[in-house]
Amino acid sequence: MGFFKLDKNDTRLPNLVIIGAMKCGTTSLHYYLNLHPEIRMTREKELNFFIKERNWDKGIDWYRAHFRGSEKIHGESSPNYTNYPVWSGVPERMHSVIPDAKLIYILRDPIERIISHYIHEYSEGRESRPINEALKDFNSSYIYRSRYYMQLEQFLQFFPASNILIITQENLYRNRLQTLKEVFKFLNVDDSFYSPRFFKLKHRSSDRRRKNRVGMFLYRLYRETVAERLPPPIRWHMGQLLCFPFSSKIKRPVLDRVLREEIADHLRDDINRLREFTGYSFKEWSV
Repeated sequence: MGFFKLDKNDTRLPNLVIIGAMKCGTTSLHYYLNLHPEIRMTREKELNFFIKERNWDKGIDWYRAHFRGSEKIHGESSPNYTNYPVWSGVPERMHSVIPDAKLIYILRDPIERIISHYIHEYSEGRESRPINEALKDFNSSYIYRSRYYMQLEQFLQFFPASNILIITQENLYRNRLQTLKEVFKFLNVDDSFYSPRFFKLKHRSSDRRRKNRVGMFLYRLYRETVAERLPPPIRWHMGQLLCFPFSSKIKRPVLDRVLREEIADHLRDDINRLREFTGYSFKEWSV
């Protein structure tokens, strides 16, 4: 399926997309933004519409159906949008549908993101290799997703820099009110809005558990039968509760010091280009 013919006055499409990065706090940010009375984020997170291999061929009506209400801002969050070159063409498709959208890219220490990504894949049963074996291949999604400037460059070909806000997970967690105020200003909504629920965290990697074979079977059965009928906030927790007896807590893996330095060397030029582009030091990062 090619690009869609659209009505430029269609207000049922989003004007905000959180494009990533994976394991950088997108779930928490999605939750916080949805608390604002002028913002409505999608009930279903990670629509993955602009990925051809995922939901692009479902069509614009499928995408449009996720956005309802009269709020000033309608948004979605799909961290998979910044997984180039595994999934390419995302910014072009996005621009063809919502050319004036504002984009938020939330980042964290790139090596810590990689470790969290590995834990996520391991807990879901998609990764079985030890961490020091899995991360030897620099041409992998683990590494690509932490090449933040490379990902950003793809979007800058289609969207002006003024429409892209870059924030960090570190700031969101340590300076939450100030960071959310910055986001609200970027979206031109009331930046004085406050909710006590801003101090709730969603999905900690430290809570991850690896399911055994029985747990994986139950989880697949749950997702294929019951999960889609439940609200997203309940869906994840119910799945974890169901599989808890058939899973074990994951200890944080130890990344070999030499390999860590090699990964840092590989990422350094990209992160320095990000520093130059944003003017931010990212001094708390290890790269």
